[in-house]
Amino acid sequence: MAEIGPVRKIGRGIVWFVLLLITIWAIAALCFDVRIAWLRIPCVIAYLLAVSASIIKPKRFWRRVLGCVICFAVVLAWWRTLQPSNEGNWQVDVSRLAYGKVDGQHVTIYNTRSCDYRAEFDYTCAWPTREVDLSQIRGMDVFVDYWGSPWIAHTIISFDLGNGQHVAFSIEARKHIGQSYSAIRGFFRQFTLISVVSDERDLVRLRTNYRVGEDLYLFHTTATPAFARSLFLDYIGFTNGLHDHPHWYNAATSNCTTEIFALKTMQSLQRNWTILLNGKGAEEQYRQGNLAGDGLPFDELMKRAYINPAAKLADKSSDFSKRIREGRPGFENIQ
Repeated sequence: MAEIGPVRKIGRGIVWFVLLLITIWAIAALCFDVRIAWLRIPCVIAYLLAVSASIIKPKRFWRRVLGCVICFAVVLAWWRTLQPSNEGNWQVDVSRLAYGKVDGQHVTIYNTRSCDYRAEFDYTCAWPTREVDLSQIRGMDVFVDYWGSPWIAHTIISFDLGNGQHVAFSIEARKHIGQSYSAIRGFFRQFTLISVVSDERDLVRLRTNYRVGEDLYLFHTTATPAFARSLFLDYIGFTNGLHDHPHWYNAATSNCTTEIFALKTMQSLQRNWTILLNGKGAEEQYRQGNLAGDGLPFDELMKRAYINPAAKLADKSSDFSKRIREGRPGFENIQ
């Protein structure tokens, strides 16, 4: 038998590494997404036996590879048949789906959320209907919520209606009762997407005043009123789409930031790797001129954009949104 050269050895090593990755993914998919709990372990065992047979029996390298790929393809084909649903035993804070009706310049938003929190998991939710005149939208702000790694964050977009009024949108994983968010499970078909439409006293205070280990930063964008109005309508369309046609959440491809940049109005913005590693997105958007900052170095802007202390002081104040903006770069001339 001819000796395998070093280049072919490296190539085969890369192939085996890729096969290892897809095998790990397939095993995890079976562990998480097989809906009948007692079938999960038997399915994993059956898959491992099939992969082992694919590696041991064939003598030729590429036949072994083909066998592993076929095993993976079978799991992937099954996994893609799993369909999301809006029916379920949902947690109270995501029990209703918002939707909007557009009538010329007037938008009515149903099932907006307004939770009164006593603790992170102790709250009472109201679901008011909000009326928005598009001509009132003057601009938009971005909240960036860091809850672990500096590379990953949660993004909330808030539209300025004037007179201290804001409508905020948060694209999140919708959880059933008993579920908690898991970044690993987020790569599989564990959660559906939800567009939470709310006031800032709900979405912001939850993260600054009641959750532990979350740091929230507030930036004013340089978006024109026309851009903000167009994006607002995109959000309404996206929210209506989830109301009528459920969609899977995915931590990498369908999340709080990727779905924003998929909106039509956002197509005009430059796209890069920070859409995926969104913890670095604010710095990139500032570099592109999309965030206001009075010419400050970004590190200084970040320090002044940090709102946790101000949000704790404002707490249940009726002018909460105004107080968390006071003294921050970009908000000086906003009433």
